[in-house]
This record gives sequence, C-alpha cells and structure tokens, in this order.
Amino acid sequence: MTDRDFQIEHGDWDSLRSEAVVIRFGVFVLEQQVPEELELDLHDPDCVHWLVRAADGDAIATARLAPDGQIGRMAVMPDWRGRGIGSALLRAMVDYAREAGLPTPHLHAQEQALGFYERQGFIAEGPGFDDAGIPHRAMRLPD
Repeated sequence: MTDRDFQIEHGDWDSLRSEAVVIRFGVFVLEQQVPEELELDLHDPDCVHWLVRAADGDAIATARLAPDGQIGRMAVMPDWRGRGIGSALLRAMVDYAREAGLPTPHLHAQEQALGFYERQGFIAEGPGFDDAGIPHRAMRLPD
C-alpha cells in the first residue's frame, strides 16, 4: 500500500468522534476485550484526533494526540494491518507534535506492539504495567 491508497486527516473530537469510536470499539472493546467503560474517557475532547481513510473514504485507523504529547488510542482495523498505515499515522502525529511545539511524543504501548514502536524510534522506559488487563510499557521518542 502506498500513501496514495489512503489519506490521513486530523481534527477535533466533535468532528471525528463518530468514525473514531467505531474503530476504537471494534479493536479495543470487541477484539481486545477492553471494558467499554474504559475505552472512552474525559481526555478525548482535549486531544487532536486522527483518522486514516482508505481510497473509498472508509475510516480504517484512528489515534489521538494529547496536549502533553501523549499518543494514544492508536488502532488499525484488522483487514488493514501490515500495510504501513500505522507507521504513516504515527509519523504524521509525531511531525504534527513537533511542528505544534508539543512536548516530546510519548505513549503507553501494549507489550505485543513494542517492536512496532521501536522501529519508529521510540524507546521503552521503566517497568511494565497493566492497563485494562493488557501488559503495557511507557515509551518515548528521544529528544
């Protein structure tokens, strides 16, 4: 898949919520069994939200970027994984954070995704921890 096969956009929670929620619930609640009440939180309205759209306009991935530089709720629909979408989305978010003067991008990665984030330049920090029943590690881009 090339960048011409999908489009990345960002906006506020009000404008992207309906499509982002479908992806987040599909990946986190249905696939990974995260309790529904933990998936949406009070931070969503304060974040910049991202959607990736396939060439036909369907939303296929999402993530959010908090004012403190934390990247979160990154999810790619199962049929679209392994095509470079997550990497392109993460690069777009990091570029945006730097251009906007936000603090150094950081995230809480599921341990199964550590390799993905390491390939993007993130470094694991501190001990592992549980979040919604899933093992995680804090990760940060070097300054």
